[in-house]
Amino acid sequence: MKKQIIVSGAQPTGNLHLGNYLGAVKNWVELQNSGKYEMYIFIADLHSLTGNQAPEKRRQQIMHTAAELLATGIDPKKTTLFIQSDVTEHTDLAWIFNCVTPVSELYRMTQFKDKSERQEKNINTGLLTYPVLQAADILLYHGNTVPVGQDQVQHVELTRDVAKWFNNKFSTDFFEEPKALLTDVPKVMSLLEPSKKMSKSLGEGHVIELSDEPEVILKKLKRAVTATEGGDGAPGVKNLLLLLQHFADKKIYNDFVKAEKDGTIRYGDLKNVLAESISNYFADFRKRRAKLLNDGFDELAEILITGAEKARPVAKETMEKVRELVGIR
Repeated sequence: MKKQIIVSGAQPTGNLHLGNYLGAVKNWVELQNSGKYEMYIFIADLHSLTGNQAPEKRRQQIMHTAAELLATGIDPKKTTLFIQSDVTEHTDLAWIFNCVTPVSELYRMTQFKDKSERQEKNINTGLLTYPVLQAADILLYHGNTVPVGQDQVQHVELTRDVAKWFNNKFSTDFFEEPKALLTDVPKVMSLLEPSKKMSKSLGEGHVIELSDEPEVILKKLKRAVTATEGGDGAPGVKNLLLLLQHFADKKIYNDFVKAEKDGTIRYGDLKNVLAESISNYFADFRKRRAKLLNDGFDELAEILITGAEKARPVAKETMEKVRELVGIR
């Protein structure tokens, strides 16, 4: 039986943090290792252009993101890992999809509104149309399974619509409508503002990066919002317990949940134990990441070039058929 095709990407806009890991990357590694899927994971450098990152920083971060994905367990022997802009068919297909997508649908996108608020001095056209590029990213490889968090379901729905609009306009069934594969992890929230999703855009103190050293993790957690008293289910406490559930021993987690319910929880103890648990969990990751970066970018570049060479024939075949269907070939 033919394998389901998974396509997903990571923007090179900063180091991976716990929200990225629990919401996406950990799931990618598990799906990859299940052997049930054909996997395409790319560094979404074209998507990163919608932000305010400096060119030299972007070049460096592309390689850092690749190193971090490999350090988490993404295996280039099992997953096609590449840089998005190295396969020019992504933008070729995005333009054609732009021409079948009603602009009114793009103005409805929640993330366009959110990102416009965060960078109100740089509300560029790419911010509006990047969900169309995202649809091209997926459909270029005939992706039919898209692992996402709840906040990205709207974009998968748009991808389904784009496939439908293209098929209807050109009287074909060429593109299959992909389905979202939801991760089972609730959103990881900011350490300092637990009403908001953990995000690099909020600032350094809001996130724990996978590469953070033990002392940095502890320092950040000591500043994390909790509550003045135990037993009241405060959002900050729930967030720390969620992290404890995924990175600590089950008995330790259960003991703190019990203490939180009966009001005897000591937040200082919770933060110390959580810091140690996170630090230990990512110890091997930090070693692998350091080795990949310290060895220079040659090995990383070779992996990414090989990935693009593997992805390109699939993308080229798709675009040849699309050009034929729309009448520009």
